Amino acid sequence: MTAVTTRAGRERLDPEIFDLPVEKMRDGYYTDAYFNHTRAALLHDHRRPRVVMQLFQRKHAMVGGMDESIAILKLCSHDWDGLVVHALHDGDRLEPWETVMTIEGDYTSFAHLETVVLGTLARRTLIATNTARVLEAANGKPIIFMPARHDHHRVQTGDGYAAYVAGAVRGAEIGVTSDAQASWWGGQGLGTVPHALIAAYGGNTVLAATKFAEWAPEDLRITVLVDFENDSVRTALDVARALGPRLWGVRLDTSSQLVDRSLWDELGDFDPRGVNERLVRKVRAALDEDGFERVRIVASGGFTVEKIEQFERSGVPIDAYGVGSSLIRGENDFTADIVLTDGRPAGKVGRRFRPSERLELVR
Repeated sequence: MTAVTTRAGRERLDPEIFDLPVEKMRDGYYTDAYFNHTRAALLHDHRRPRVVMQLFQRKHAMVGGMDESIAILKLCSHDWDGLVVHALHDGDRLEPWETVMTIEGDYTSFAHLETVVLGTLARRTLIATNTARVLEAANGKPIIFMPARHDHHRVQTGDGYAAYVAGAVRGAEIGVTSDAQASWWGGQGLGTVPHALIAAYGGNTVLAATKFAEWAPEDLRITVLVDFENDSVRTALDVARALGPRLWGVRLDTSSQLVDRSLWDELGDFDPRGVNERLVRKVRAALDEDGFERVRIVASGGFTVEKIEQFERSGVPIDAYGVGSSLIRGENDFTADIVLTDGRPAGKVGRRFRPSERLELVR
C-alpha cells in the first residue's frame, strides 16, 4: 500500500488501492441518469461552465470515504489536472452543515461523478461514525468489527477501512473479521472458534477448540465461543482447562431468545435472555476461581452503543466487544450543490458558498 503525503504532512491513500471500475465510472454507468443527461446537454451546447461544487452533510459525524472519493475524481474525471479540489481527511470530525469538500473546474469534466462521490462519502462516513460511537462507549476496550455477514461482500473493503480509521483516531484497537476488510491497511481478518466448527465436531466445543489449537499458529489469539450448549459457565471452564495457556479468550454469544443454563435458578428480577450482566459476571467468577484470571471475555450478540454504555456504567467485566449489524445501520447522507458559476453566486435558495479553513488542497 502506498500513500500520498499532503502539504500538512498527513497522508492519503494512493488512488490505485481502491481498484475502481474506472472506465464504467468515467462512462457514467453508476451515475444517476439526470447527471449524464445534464453533461450531454452542456456538451451539445458547447457550454463548459466553471463552477464551485460544495459538499456537506447534516450531522455530528466522522469523515469516511474521503480518500476514496478523491480517487474517483482523480481517476474517473475527464480532466483532473483542470480541477481544484479542497477536502477534509478521513477521520476528521464534522459539524452539521460543515463543508467537507469543494470541487472547482469545468463542470462537464466531473458532472458524471456526483452520484458515486456522494454515495461513497455517505456509506463510509456512516461506518466511521457508528464505529467511533461504539469505541467511545467501550471506553478504549477492543472492538471486533463483525458486520461482514450482514451486507454484500463488495462493501467489505471500504467499510473495514472506515472502521480502522475510526479506531486509529481514538488510538483504540479494532479487529475485523475478513481479509478484505483489512486489505487497505495491510492487515488480516481475525476470528473465534465458531459454532460451525463446533457443530462439525458433533457439538463438542472442547474437541473443536482442541483441534483448532492444534492447527492454529502460535501467535493467533485463540478465542472460543462457549454458548453452543447454552451452558456458558461450564463450557468456558472446560475449554480453559483443555487449552491452558493457548486460550486467549472466551466469547459469549447467547441468543436473545435463550436463557443460559447458569441463570435458570435466578429468574425474576432481571431480563435473563441473551448476553447479560449477570451471565458475564458468573463466567468471570468461575474462570477466576479456577485460576484462569488471564482468560479474556468477549461479548457479542446484538450489541449496540446503548447496550455497551449500560455495560460500562455497570462495570461489567468485559474485555472486548464484538459488534455486528448495528455498525451498518442508519444514514449519513451527503449533499452537493453548485454554489458558484463562472465566479458568480449560483446556489439555489437556501444554499450559499460556505468556505472552510479546515479544507486542504488536494495534490
